[in-house]
Amino acid sequence: MSTSPKQSRRVLLLVPVLAFIAAMVSACTPAQPHTGTITIVCTTGMIADAARAIVGDSAEVVTLMGPGVDPHLYSPTRSDVAQLMAADVVFYNGLLLEGKMTDALIRAASSGQNVHAVTELIDPATLIEPEGYEGHPDPHLWMDPVAWRSAVEVIRDKLAEHHPEHADTFRANADAYRARIEEAHAISAASLSAVPERSRVLVTAHDAFNYFGRRYGYEVVGVQGISTESEAGVRDIERLIDLIVDRDVRAVFVESTVSDRNIAALVAGARARGHTVTIGGELFADALGPPGTPEGTYVGMLEHNARTIAGALAGDEGP
Repeated sequence: MSTSPKQSRRVLLLVPVLAFIAAMVSACTPAQPHTGTITIVCTTGMIADAARAIVGDSAEVVTLMGPGVDPHLYSPTRSDVAQLMAADVVFYNGLLLEGKMTDALIRAASSGQNVHAVTELIDPATLIEPEGYEGHPDPHLWMDPVAWRSAVEVIRDKLAEHHPEHADTFRANADAYRARIEEAHAISAASLSAVPERSRVLVTAHDAFNYFGRRYGYEVVGVQGISTESEAGVRDIERLIDLIVDRDVRAVFVESTVSDRNIAALVAGARARGHTVTIGGELFADALGPPGTPEGTYVGMLEHNARTIAGALAGDEGP
């Protein structure tokens, strides 16, 4: 990972400051009745999808990072900062996912904005710290729909706290949304469990699927680390080619927010070794698909990923 230990420690120290500043400002500012349209700003599509489902027609939800945008590398624009400063509520992932947005988030919190990390209630025991990233938990919790339920609860409870006049609606909508997630999880589990155990090796562009792998029983290998700021070297590529050949992996996967260059190198390298491996399809990891498509929703993303992975890895045996 290209971020230095000093920089990582700085961001790790800064992120909790958001909650402290917001709490201090909230404690010192008298609650005021809200009038007009509620504006909610979310950093990623996964968070925005939950917020939209919970608020329904009672608020405007803005997504800063749209389809195809890599949150690890994203730098906020002037427009983003303006929207953060004008929002009624701001939700971000946390766990260093939005590393380059930290200063903008702190600025919004220090100005009195309601800024919340949706991962703030996650049990630390749930977090995965990949080898080589000790002290830097994997931020991709949404890849496990069971773990992501706590993020939905944070969004629901914070919105009800800030806008109690809509609390009953928010809770009812959140219940319905979680039911849809449970259904998608059940569909995904059934599809993925049909893949023979020996074939459950998921090779992707970067380590975004660790929580997915733990939930559904797949070995997950990313070309890059948990952040796309890290660069894959020749040895990394060679190591993965060895794995693909030795384990008879038949398909590898590209991601919608990451260049397919490294995955193409794996395919070519395996071919040079006499082993045929195909690109099994495009997965959505750090961003949802385009608006108006099934993959443009969190539930649609879950089902698309499961269907694509199962279909490619099952081969002739079929999921």
